[in-house]
Amino acid sequence: MVKQVKSARPAVQDSDRLKAVRETVVDIIADIRERGDVAVREYSERFDKWSPESFRLDQEQIARIVETVPAQAISDIKTVQERVRTFARHQRASLTDFEVETEPGVFLGQKNIPVGSAGAYVPGGRYPLVASAHMTVVTAKVAGVERVTACTPPIHGEIPAATVAALHLAGADEIFLLGGTQAVAAMAVGTETIRKVDMLAGPGNAYVAEAKRQLFGEVGIDLFAGPTETLIIADEHADPFVIAVDLLSQAEHGPDSPAVLITTSESVARRVIELVEEILVDMPTADFAGVAWKEHGEVLVVEDLDAAYALADQYASEHVQILTDNPREALETMRNYGALFLGEGTCVSYGDKVIGTNHTLPTRGAANYTGGLWVGKYLKTVTYQEVTDQDASAALGRLCGRAARVEFFEGHARSGDVRAHKFAGEELPWAPASL
Repeated sequence: MVKQVKSARPAVQDSDRLKAVRETVVDIIADIRERGDVAVREYSERFDKWSPESFRLDQEQIARIVETVPAQAISDIKTVQERVRTFARHQRASLTDFEVETEPGVFLGQKNIPVGSAGAYVPGGRYPLVASAHMTVVTAKVAGVERVTACTPPIHGEIPAATVAALHLAGADEIFLLGGTQAVAAMAVGTETIRKVDMLAGPGNAYVAEAKRQLFGEVGIDLFAGPTETLIIADEHADPFVIAVDLLSQAEHGPDSPAVLITTSESVARRVIELVEEILVDMPTADFAGVAWKEHGEVLVVEDLDAAYALADQYASEHVQILTDNPREALETMRNYGALFLGEGTCVSYGDKVIGTNHTLPTRGAANYTGGLWVGKYLKTVTYQEVTDQDASAALGRLCGRAARVEFFEGHARSGDVRAHKFAGEELPWAPASL
């Protein structure tokens, strides 16, 4: 039994707004395909009031920009990037190439090949998401991507120096001060000055997300992302103050960010609601966090932790934080989440900013079928085959002939027949008389 102590506003899909976003993105992509750099510049002027001589930063410009970033910020960026790099290296090491001889003379193999190029989008807007540079570029470079093109927008006409520094230190090969749909489209289709990439990665607003959706197939993408989501599972021993702070830490991402508490204690539930309201009074980002909590915040009370885990799996939330006596129980029990944060010593903000795992994670139920951005997203797992034993090839040829004819694929069958003929002397009744 689930008791709803606080409910979210019923979800109403704004079809008119979504339609407008979709149509705008269609037009921008088509225009950039046709007019290239000229269209890119027009959209940058229109949306960002930004039209420099060149959108690409050269090495001298990058060096000057990096010099303006405080030494402590540079040191912190390097520290965080090394953590992301270390974890990504462990991920890469877990993916091995192999070759096996499945039967005498039949060799099957697997290779993990990095994509040739990737486009990393790091949004600006209200918040310069410096950490997204680590997540997209460092991970791509550890995977072995040869060329990483990075785009980030100016913020109110100013260069986001810390973001540029992070992109440079992460290993971006090209950095463009360019934002929005025009940046994503330019990287995906290519222009006179922006080379086409093989895949796109990184978060963004509704227009960026829609652009990635429309371009998927023409290029690869990391995943479809929506508003940040957080869900906390708490027992009766959890600290309501910690819960309240952590819920609001994610609600400040935007007014449409769901923040959910599932707890086995009604007293914890009610105290969390009280504390959230008290904290919001003087929270600098209350204009986002407060709306998100009011419109999308939920508090639910369940009978026991088994019920909590089961309910959380139904949400398939981007972030799931476990504040219980035995948090690792969730690691064994749950299956639908973008990332788990176990125990009071851990918080989602660590994952967002500093701990080393990737913060680009599935939202809107996508955790039911995918994980987040990782080294493997930048790799193509491909296979190869070689048959060196003639008897094995002849046997496969006979089998292929029978299997293909069941499906009425005569051409496939004949490829098998030829091997059976060549290596085992089988007759070819369909062969041309000239042979």
